[in-house]
Amino acid sequence: VQLVESGGGLVQPGGSLRLSCGASGIAFRVFTMHWHRQAPGKQRELVATIADDGRTTYTDSAKGRFTISRDNNENTVFLQMDSLKPEDTAVYYCNAVFSTTYNFWGQGTQVTVSS
Repeated sequence: VQLVESGGGLVQPGGSLRLSCGASGIAFRVFTMHWHRQAPGKQRELVATIADDGRTTYTDSAKGRFTISRDNNENTVFLQMDSLKPEDTAVYYCNAVFSTTYNFWGQGTQVTVSS
């Protein structure tokens, strides 16, 4: 099983980034997909979730600015991040979950929001 994130980088405040996470080795369409992030010195936190049926949920800090989506044909989940703030700086992780048995993580991609 592999989850590979991409799309991170350095962006100015107010800018946008689109993260991607490509999955292999799993029946992607049945998995609930999450994006988490971990800032330096802080605990990892859940940012956004998309269920197998497409329902989405967001943490309060992401609502209205971030959009999670998935392409089951390409086994990929996306996180569109707009109006980025310095406090969004973190390593962003993709996470695939099915029942209580299957829980897979990517290696993370760095997002830095700074002028």
